[in-house]
Amino acid sequence: MSERQLRVGLNGLGRIGRAITRILHGRGTHQIVHINDLNTDVNNLAYLLKYDTTFGRLDAQIEAGDGKMLVNGRAIRVTHVASIDEVDWAGSDVDVVIEATGVAHNEKASHTVGKTTAPVFITHAAHSADFTLVFGATDHLYDPEKHKVVSTSICDAIAAAPVLKTLNDTFGIASGFITTLHPWLAYQNLMDGPARSQAYPGVTYSNYPLGRSSIGALIPKPTTVIQATERILPEIKGLFQCFSYRVPTPCVSTGDITLQLERDASADEVITALRGLESSQAGRKVVRITDEPLISVDYLGDDHSCIIDTRWLMTNHGRHLKVVLWYDNEWGYSSRVVDALDLLP
Repeated sequence: MSERQLRVGLNGLGRIGRAITRILHGRGTHQIVHINDLNTDVNNLAYLLKYDTTFGRLDAQIEAGDGKMLVNGRAIRVTHVASIDEVDWAGSDVDVVIEATGVAHNEKASHTVGKTTAPVFITHAAHSADFTLVFGATDHLYDPEKHKVVSTSICDAIAAAPVLKTLNDTFGIASGFITTLHPWLAYQNLMDGPARSQAYPGVTYSNYPLGRSSIGALIPKPTTVIQATERILPEIKGLFQCFSYRVPTPCVSTGDITLQLERDASADEVITALRGLESSQAGRKVVRITDEPLISVDYLGDDHSCIIDTRWLMTNHGRHLKVVLWYDNEWGYSSRVVDALDLLP
């Protein structure tokens, strides 16, 4: 665990970037010294960090100046450069860069930063990353000396992977389905229109239903949760199918996982195995287990990767298993990105 306060560069102050900033502010462990975002209105960046419809007002004094933001009097340099590898991170003496734009070209460009300036954590399932770091699944394999560009995967995968690893290691998984219900994202529309890509600016998705009104309907769509999870757990490759609904809520996702196990197991045996996962986290808030009668908004701001809801954990004829997960797709995910910083020397 890092014993010093790291100087952090943040590329992208969107939903995930602002959650990361708020979590770092609350923990007081590492310091953001440089933010790069294409929004050239620094006053607007400061406003969006201070006031948030989902998470409320940030308890900090935030001001904007010429090329900088002040948080409780501490200066953060602010720039507006299109590509992560063209940002003057070295001029801010950063120890690590977090790529949080979600824009595809920044994944490739992150390798230049990782080789020449500082290690980079990418907040999506980056195919070209040196390593995919998921707490509860691969964190024991992470080598900061060797892995300079690291993917922290996606919210759905960091929730599912530790659970699937435990179930596969304990009972064996023969096959399964995953259905996620994921809140709307910023690139979706309030009213029907083209579905514009965030990863590829200027590109319109061929998945036309994704362009429909995000606030008035459930929108079925493909999801990359399985591809991302297979990158973390290659031993389950080819065993799953999946799809997703975009739902008209602002935050907190759920995952409905249906499995066929390789051997019979009771619900109590499965819960016992998952409690073993819960107790083996070495202080990390990866998984917690609950049977409280809660709904999605009750998990807002929960900093676990996933919460297993045992009310809906059930078996059928021995080998068929259903597991339901909740996860704050912004705060829980961003908490693991911040945890990753602690692994740096």
